[in-house]
This record gives sequence, structure tokens and C-alpha cells, in this order.
Amino acid sequence: MAIEPDNARISVSRQCELLGLARSSLYYRPCRDEAYNEQLMRLVDEQYMRTPFYGVRRMTEYLRRQRQVVNPKRVRRLMRQMGLEAIYPKGRRSLSRASAGQKRYPYLLRDLAITRPDQVWAADITYVPMYRGWLYLVAILDWFSRYVLSWEVSVSLEADFCVAALERALASGRRAEIFNTDQGCQFTCEAFCGMLEAAGVRISMDGRGRVFDNIFVERLWRTVKYEEVYLKDYQTVAEARLNLGRYFAFYDHERPHQSLDYRTPAEVYGACPAMGVGDAACEAAGTPVALRAPSVPAASAW
Repeated sequence: MAIEPDNARISVSRQCELLGLARSSLYYRPCRDEAYNEQLMRLVDEQYMRTPFYGVRRMTEYLRRQRQVVNPKRVRRLMRQMGLEAIYPKGRRSLSRASAGQKRYPYLLRDLAITRPDQVWAADITYVPMYRGWLYLVAILDWFSRYVLSWEVSVSLEADFCVAALERALASGRRAEIFNTDQGCQFTCEAFCGMLEAAGVRISMDGRGRVFDNIFVERLWRTVKYEEVYLKDYQTVAEARLNLGRYFAFYDHERPHQSLDYRTPAEVYGACPAMGVGDAACEAAGTPVALRAPSVPAASAW
């Protein structure tokens, strides 16, 4: 039943009493501040890329200096929603969080020399701001060449978009020896892990408190956001998908990397086993020196 304010026989107070409702609830109108939250999240995301060591207090102070009316409670809630936490030995909160009872895998990259493509692939999820709302972006990266094998976007953190990205990466016919992720539920679900195990790929997961275990993907996020996302103002999911697709094609095939002797990821990744060139030939062709999985923060990491 509904309240009838114009009922001449029964007053509004009596109607509320009969329905067991507080009269004040009749006049309550929820405060919708989602647009302001989205504005704050955009500012937080941009600042976090510059200063990933900012926690709630420093981020709150930064926003206040930008003349935003916020308190630490709101900033903490938004940073948790975005999956952000200050980087220090405790570790960064990930957008992908573990679920109780899900299988854990050991970290296999400690002191491992990365010497060739397809030795280690890695995946991670990040937040992408839009004009209204936001998206989540997952990418699968070859550690040695920095080549982005596949990516996908989603409006939610369900595992489906991560599984779809993995399917496309494996559809190339190439396989990683080791696949590294965090311990989030998207990467520990049966669909994701089962696909890797069926392909004969060893699964590695970041250790708790080891914030630089997936450092190369973190660097990719910084690059994508500064060179693409922050320069655009995506109006729709379709627009975001189109522009991200163009950027990743540029990143893989046109953008030279200093760490790759100013070659593109596609040149380094495509010059090796898939094209019938062995490790020795790749080395002779000038493939970058062996990389070592970082165990401590590098000075140039951010």
C-alpha cells in the first residue's frame, strides 16, 4: 500500500501510523552525489599514479588543496572501491580480491632470470575513469618483451572479462611457461586456472605484502593512463573500447621502449620462437639482456 497525501478522510499521520512507517520517511529524499564521487575518483586516480605512496590522510589533504570538500571517511571508501592503497611494505590493495576457500598457488618468480618471450606472462586489473562512471581493464602482458597479448574491459569485477582476455591470449597458439597474477578471485576461479592448467602453464601468484611482484604490469598501467586515458574523456563503453584498442596497437607495434633498446614490444616478441628463431638467434639479433624478477623496489619503478 502507498501513502495518499490527498486523502481527505485519513490524515497523512494516521496513514503512516496504520502502515507502521515513520512520518519523516515520507519526506526523505536520498542524497545522490555519485557525480561528485566520480569527480573525486578521477582526481584520486590521477594523483595515485603520480604518488602511489599516498594513503588516505595525504590523499584527503591533496583533495582539500584542490578545493574539494571531503573527509577521510569518504576518501577511504572511494579508494577501497577503486582498489587503491598506499604502497609500502604491507602491500597495495588489489582490485581483484581473494575469496575464501579458493586455491592458492606459490610465487615462482623470485630471483628468476627472465631471458626469453613466453617465459612469463602476467595479468592485472586497473580502474579506468569515464565521463560518467568507470570501467575495469584487464591486460595480459609478456614480461620479457612488454608485449600486450590481450586485454578486455568490463563494467563489473566479475571474472568473465578476465577469462575472455585469457582465451584470446591462448588463441594465438603460443603458451607461457609461467603465468603470474595476484590472488584475486578473478584469477583464482576455476574457469581461469583450469584454462591455464589445461594449456600446461604453471601458475604463479604474488606473495602477500610483495607490492612489486607484478611490477611490469603496474608500469604498463602508468603508461596507458598518462598517454591515453587521462588525455581522453570517454563518453561510452564503446568509445573507451575503441580508443584503448587503438592505443594498445600503438603500444605494441609503434611505441619504442628504452628498456628494449628502443625497439617495439612486437619486434622483440615476434622475433623469437613463434617465428622459428631460437634463443641463440634472438640473442644474436640483439634481444635485450636478461631481466631479473624484482624483489625490491627499483628507483625507476614509478
